[in-house]
Amino acid sequence: MGWNSWDCYGAGVWQSNVIANADYMATLLKSHGWDVITIDIQWYEPLAHTTEYRKGALLEMDANGRLLPAANRFPLTKDSRSFKPIADYLHAKGLKFGLHLLRGIPRQAVSQHAPILGTSARAADIADTNSVCFWNGDMYGVDMSKPGAQEYYDSVFALMASWDLDFVKVDDLSAPYHKPEIEAIRKAIDKTGRPIVFSTSPGGTPLDQGEHIAAHANLWRISGDFWDDWGALYAQFQRVKDWTPFRGAGHWPDADMLPLGNIRAWQEKDAWTHFNHDEQYTLMTLWSIARSPLILGGNLPKNDAFTLSLLTNDEVIAVNKDSTNNHELYEHGGFRAWVADVPGSADKYLALFNTRSLPGQLDPIRAVFQSPPISRRTPGQGAKIDVDLAGAKKLFLVVEDTRGGNGGDNIVWSEPMQLTGSGSQKLTDLKWVSASSGGDTKVSAERSASGKEMLVAGKPARFGIAAHARSVIEFDLPAGATRFQCFAGIEGAGAPQSRGPFGGPAVRFLVFTQSPYATDASAAIPVKLSDIGFSRDARARDLWQNKDLGVFPAEFAPVIDAHGAGLYRVSENK
Repeated sequence: MGWNSWDCYGAGVWQSNVIANADYMATLLKSHGWDVITIDIQWYEPLAHTTEYRKGALLEMDANGRLLPAANRFPLTKDSRSFKPIADYLHAKGLKFGLHLLRGIPRQAVSQHAPILGTSARAADIADTNSVCFWNGDMYGVDMSKPGAQEYYDSVFALMASWDLDFVKVDDLSAPYHKPEIEAIRKAIDKTGRPIVFSTSPGGTPLDQGEHIAAHANLWRISGDFWDDWGALYAQFQRVKDWTPFRGAGHWPDADMLPLGNIRAWQEKDAWTHFNHDEQYTLMTLWSIARSPLILGGNLPKNDAFTLSLLTNDEVIAVNKDSTNNHELYEHGGFRAWVADVPGSADKYLALFNTRSLPGQLDPIRAVFQSPPISRRTPGQGAKIDVDLAGAKKLFLVVEDTRGGNGGDNIVWSEPMQLTGSGSQKLTDLKWVSASSGGDTKVSAERSASGKEMLVAGKPARFGIAAHARSVIEFDLPAGATRFQCFAGIEGAGAPQSRGPFGGPAVRFLVFTQSPYATDASAAIPVKLSDIGFSRDARARDLWQNKDLGVFPAEFAPVIDAHGAGLYRVSENK
């Protein structure tokens, strides 16, 4: 439980920012369990700023290729060229000291032929110049088969241990998964004799490496950077479920930082979290019941009363710190339930989530067809669609952007047909009732969204409908329509697949025969008490409200707002 500088300062955090957040934590949060202060990326770059990196920047580094703090940004480090004075400040307040580190050895060390401490090797001897982080060029990977490679990592962590480091977040390790360097870092940390908590980033860590990462790291990212977007929060439900087998004492799947309060402090506007209050309850409830590490991302001194209330509810924090056997109970119709044991008790923790869309928003639950996310890595770069239209009077064709569009998520509904009992008809022969398309494009039955021939996976569409995610196209169906058929895919002239791990644009195709927009603001979410281990009446306590709710005979079904959550302790009624 702690704080990390990235979400509010990016690479441009200064000592004054760190001290202000540490003082706030020591005063208002430490008594509730929050105690780690972590300085994120490029603390060694004198001119680092926000979320962009300067190519070829001159880094602070010692003669053996080990990074040092930039004294202009962290004045307490100037005389000793060491973070120990800052660690001492934090430790005196009962807090712990964390640092970010990029995998590898500085390119600057290679160009300067820096010797590896205690060996005859030089930086160039161990550097893998073909292994470079695609979003930051400060480092080369380390070839762990080379003499001096392990000794380099040993020297780095010996230096950090001399700074009294408590926590290290090593970036560019998880995706792609760098198994040899993960093992080397674990060995180097253990060799120091200091109990430094080891975190890997960014996600998603491959699930098939679960046993390996649980044996070598204390926490590991399960997704890319998580920000204040409902779609990103929704996606974490499946990820924390998938990682359940590897959750345990000393090794924790990490759903990433909590973007609460004043994030993006480098912006004058739009610097507050985009999550509404219900979504913030969902965020804290899911992270707690799944026992993800709780790492705050906001500028703590600017917290409002609501944000502070989220962080100081000891009954909720107890779920994150002490519950066991945490797992999903069910998921259906947009409702989700998680359950966990209360140590030393027959009681249960119960988390309930209403992930249905907000009124007026697109509601995938209402769709008669949903594709999985489609990217250029998807075979055929699209999906075949065959939908029953019997009795339907409306048809809505919808495309959602699943990756925060970058201008390449143009799509084509290729050769769309409606079938009737007596034949078939091109959907393009009908005039749509309404049509919207993302970006600066318009829905077209003539050309692709990029203004070219309609192509899907390199093949021309004889006819089709083109748009740009996000788009919604509405048709009135003629009487007797029985089926809708087409192939929906990413436009062939769209953006190419990214060389990075995230694969470029991705979209999801949905088909509706009723309005695609949600109407219900809240709903009762039922749980049979027998399903969570109670054979008789049970009592329920609302942990967010710190309030006893009474006795329930067979079923507990609280009303939860859309995008909201509830967290409860259920006990046998004796």
